[in-house]
Amino acid sequence: MTDKSRPLSEILGGEQVPPHLARSVIEERLRSAILDGRLVPGQALRQQELATLFGVSRMPVREALRQLEAQSLLQVVAHKGAVVAPLIGEDAMDTYALRVILESEALRQSVPRLGPEDITLARSYIAQLENETRHAEIGRLNRLFHMCLYSKASNKKLLRLIEIELNEEERFLRFHLSSMGLGKLTQDDHNALVDAASDKSVEDAIHILERHLNKAEITIKAYLNSRTAE
Repeated sequence: MTDKSRPLSEILGGEQVPPHLARSVIEERLRSAILDGRLVPGQALRQQELATLFGVSRMPVREALRQLEAQSLLQVVAHKGAVVAPLIGEDAMDTYALRVILESEALRQSVPRLGPEDITLARSYIAQLENETRHAEIGRLNRLFHMCLYSKASNKKLLRLIEIELNEEERFLRFHLSSMGLGKLTQDDHNALVDAASDKSVEDAIHILERHLNKAEITIKAYLNSRTAE
């Protein structure tokens, strides 16, 4: 049985949620299920079905779905409503070009302001990534590592835009590792990036980041080419 044919109660659990927490709880349940692949691309999420499942009105469900749409995890499709967004959009190459611009600027703003505790935290994520084999957790830790290094950027809207793009990469990374049968990824670029950040070498950090993102872009391009050939 595929995930698309499984009832939502089996995927999400059916316990009732307190009304005052409904929006945030439903958003997090759906977000986690999308990121770890239990809710698959194209799967419809109907407001009434979710409201009944969680024992709430449709209003908090509608708000949760809007938040997930803003994070590019859902799309609104005519005659279907909210559906889980594709794993990688057709504009993936443009997305990576944009990420280089956004994340380079975030490093430029953040690196001079990073403290020893930020560097220690970033290294702890690398250590966890070295030993982690669960694909969903690898994706989560990868996102947290990057956001840790960008966290002291002064432009908070910039950080929100970057986190949206990292959410998309988290989904793809989980899928890619699983489909390739890989347990983990090398941490060489991450180690070099945090070393440069620790030394306050902003331009070196940006160069390493660009190299890192270019490798990811090659992986995405190969995936899209394989889909086209099918």
